[in-house]
Amino acid sequence: MVARIYRPAKTAMQSGTAKTHLWILEHEPESAREIDPLMGWTSSGDMNAQVQLRFATKEEAVAYAERQKIPYHVFEEQPRAARPKAYSDNFRSDRVDGNWTH
Repeated sequence: MVARIYRPAKTAMQSGTAKTHLWILEHEPESAREIDPLMGWTSSGDMNAQVQLRFATKEEAVAYAERQKIPYHVFEEQPRAARPKAYSDNFRSDRVDGNWTH
């Protein structure tokens, strides 16, 4: 029953950074999900897979895991590759990306 401690990445569908400021502790699945032969739903008997704890800092999450004697792996956040830019940057006169097509 190993737990993962990580900070979630920004979703690709939105430009905001909501829900990316907290650290999450969640358990890795102990067993694979099974498909119900009658309905076709996927299910699992692992109740820890449903638990997701949120902490303000990484240190709080690590302290909780150590206090509860839960083995854990900490995944550090990766730096963002793209820099945010404004829509008006597409129409700047000193744009270097190439020639205008319209």
